[in-house]
Amino acid sequence: MANNISVTILTKNSAALLAECLGALEVFTDVVVVDNGSTDDTIAVASRFRNVRLFEHPFTGFGPMKNIAIDKAANDWIFSVDSDEIVTPELSAEILSLKLDSSRIYAVERDNHYRRRLICGCGWQNDQVQRLFNRKRTRYDDKLVHEGLKMDDQLQTELLKGRLNHYPYDNASQLVQKMQHYSTLWAEEHRGRKKASPFKALFYGVLTFFKSYLLKKGWLYGYEGLLISISNANGVFYKYIKLYESDRSHSL
Repeated sequence: MANNISVTILTKNSAALLAECLGALEVFTDVVVVDNGSTDDTIAVASRFRNVRLFEHPFTGFGPMKNIAIDKAANDWIFSVDSDEIVTPELSAEILSLKLDSSRIYAVERDNHYRRRLICGCGWQNDQVQRLFNRKRTRYDDKLVHEGLKMDDQLQTELLKGRLNHYPYDNASQLVQKMQHYSTLWAEEHRGRKKASPFKALFYGVLTFFKSYLLKKGWLYGYEGLLISISNANGVFYKYIKLYESDRSHSL
């Protein structure tokens, strides 16, 4: 059992995959779950696991929420996992065998799936995420979305061999829902700091589709590749349009 590492997880209506997610983490003695307003069975599922400590907190942005979870951890070493990720046994075993070095941030590669189908195109491939670190040396920035760990010249990143299985979407509605949420947060975060226009929204949206579907080989994945590429393009289009509208409304 890992007694010196705390796992941190944010949840919001995560019941569909949470039992599988937490089941893969039973080798860790301290798992901190911070929920922000679930209305499904998330709380009930999390409560079934003896190594889970459950907290509830209003949503304040992904970076701040992850720091809240870090502050509630029992250990200084933090393994940050998303509620739609499944840690493989190989990754758990590798983490347990590490001689942890506080000057290092440990990264892992994710295998991204749509409806349980592995997608190695559309920009979903070669996905490396920094997930294991010492909270005395770093923590998350305050970004509302697309948060990341704060880096300095003394910290180095080491890529682990084990992998994460990532299952973010089961249907098109979930793609649209997440696109709406993330684009709104992005526009809110960049208001007054980044210029936007309808032309930029259209240009970057079309460019994103071209990259996702053609250059990043979304066309190899049938309707899923087309759907993901269009969703990627819509996400970029709407975040610039929302920023444009937000800037206009605040200038009136």
